[in-house]
Amino acid sequence: MSKLLEVKDLNVSFNTYNGEVQAVRGVNFDLNKGETLAIVGESGSGKSVTSLSLMQLLPKPHGYVKSGQILFEGEDIVTKSSSAMQKIRGKDISMVFQDPMSALNPTMKIGNQIMEGLIKHQGMNRSNAKKKALELLELVGIPKAESKMSQYPHQFSGGMRQRVVVAIALACNPKILIADEPTTALDVTIQAQILELMKDIQKQTESAIIFITHDLGVVANVADRVAVMYAGKIVEIGTTDDIFYNAKHPYTWGLLGSMPTLENDGEDLFAIPGSPPNMLNPPKGDAFAPRNKFAMEIDTVMEPPMFKVSDTHYAATWLLHEDAPKIEPPEAVKRRMQGFSSTGGDA
Repeated sequence: MSKLLEVKDLNVSFNTYNGEVQAVRGVNFDLNKGETLAIVGESGSGKSVTSLSLMQLLPKPHGYVKSGQILFEGEDIVTKSSSAMQKIRGKDISMVFQDPMSALNPTMKIGNQIMEGLIKHQGMNRSNAKKKALELLELVGIPKAESKMSQYPHQFSGGMRQRVVVAIALACNPKILIADEPTTALDVTIQAQILELMKDIQKQTESAIIFITHDLGVVANVADRVAVMYAGKIVEIGTTDDIFYNAKHPYTWGLLGSMPTLENDGEDLFAIPGSPPNMLNPPKGDAFAPRNKFAMEIDTVMEPPMFKVSDTHYAATWLLHEDAPKIEPPEAVKRRMQGFSSTGGDA
């Protein structure tokens, strides 16, 4: 598979009145053509900051890439000028934001908002752009698309607005589509429709997708690979099967344990105690140690490296060291894994 994107030792910080917030710390991953990579973790884990960095959309001057590389087709995005990035955004890398109402211009008709990128990036005249915009609305499943072209965002439901945002993101046939919590504000039925829509469109366009979410269950049937983030770091990465059937990091166990399945039988969901660390002063050693009941003394003094579980699976936990005690996931987590397996991946 050909690599579209390589992120190497990415560090992103924010300057605040209280000091430097180290939002992303040494993140590494790659993305292949036609692949879906899900990045999951709690709020504040660095998922969205990572995705914004990929498009140079960090709020300036406070947010900045401190070090590292973001190689898109071999060229480092970090070093590109604003004018060069304007040619990449929307055309090569597009983004679907969490809140469609804030992503759409309330004063512009829907048709014009889709046409805008086609005219700017594709050089289309208004007539051809209008035809293409209509095709895109039909592609994302907007009923009576032609009449909807002249309507405004407030005239659409939340699910329909999100479909419009997807249409805008797909307008210029991007090579990478970043979806930042695109289904959070939607009900379960509409959520499933949007996820199915993205899968169908990916098959048609062969675009790669980075799917940002706090909910592991959402990505069970969508992602090819999953990266789990905590305190600005990727703590586990592997194929979807690696993560759902053979998770190794205690934080991943916590996320899996908090995910309901059809086999719950009314039992309480597993909960991760405590809260994420303050990234003004990241803890020494393993950042998850204070919340990890399996933490060892070494976790408080030394940060674990990425241990290789298999050719596709890596996890940063001292539990994988050859001298560590053999620890099994909690029973509640095992039951979630079994529940996931018995439903064929439908969590």
